[in-house]
Amino acid sequence: MDQRHTEFSSRFAIDPAAAAAMGTDELRHHFHIEGLFQPGLVSLTYTHYDRMIVGGAMPVDKILPLEAIKPTGTNAFLDRRELIAVNVGGAGTVAADGLPYEMAARDMVYLGMGTQEVSFASADPDKPAKFYLLSAPAHRTYPSQLIRIGDARRLDLGSQATSNERSIFQFIHADGVKTCQLVVGMTQLAPGSVWNTMPCHVHDRRMEAYLYFDLAEGQRVFHFMGEPDETRHIVMRTEEAVLSPGWSIHSGAGTSNYAFIWAMAGDNVDYTDVDQVTMDQLR
Repeated sequence: MDQRHTEFSSRFAIDPAAAAAMGTDELRHHFHIEGLFQPGLVSLTYTHYDRMIVGGAMPVDKILPLEAIKPTGTNAFLDRRELIAVNVGGAGTVAADGLPYEMAARDMVYLGMGTQEVSFASADPDKPAKFYLLSAPAHRTYPSQLIRIGDARRLDLGSQATSNERSIFQFIHADGVKTCQLVVGMTQLAPGSVWNTMPCHVHDRRMEAYLYFDLAEGQRVFHFMGEPDETRHIVMRTEEAVLSPGWSIHSGAGTSNYAFIWAMAGDNVDYTDVDQVTMDQLR
């Protein structure tokens, strides 16, 4: 912790053989992220999976700046990076080089490489905004843009019969906002449905991170990870995130319905570029 408004930690990359030998505490230490939304603080986790940064900003009665951190090695946070902020709290504003983006719950803003001054604010301190932050290295500058939840591309999938009726909202896709690496969307499970991403898949060409939210107090999601024939699980509370290396499945089942934000970075931005895992491969 070396900034007044910012705390950060780092996560090194773990190979599948090492992960298979880990117990509960070790798995949580390496893959589970809690404490994303702390009043008056920007909390960041710098990962060595495609150099993705996963974080949260929770402004209350003051504006919070996005400050550079030592792992990026730059004067400004976005000198060599791009960023997506998704609001999962009350109404708020992300300001980028003096341009305000007013955001309701589940709206998203993309900020391109080279943006110098970024800050976060809440419209009502009693109902603060909670900005979920995702950043990856960039190779060129794409225009910054606000995407409201109503403007996202929606796909309705699954069924009640298989407990996975859900709506997928694609914020970033080939026909929409352009990014260098980041692909981000949100999935909302319908009441009575609990499974996400099952049948599951892996994609060795990119990593992924999940933020589970809108999970009622006392409820949990069991997030499944690991190689298909060597699976493990991590128990998740609402507003907690989990990292998924390219070699790992990423799937979950909750004790009630919930929503989650999925984000990927790596070689390929094609949403459909996955390696499917059949049910008989799982162990």
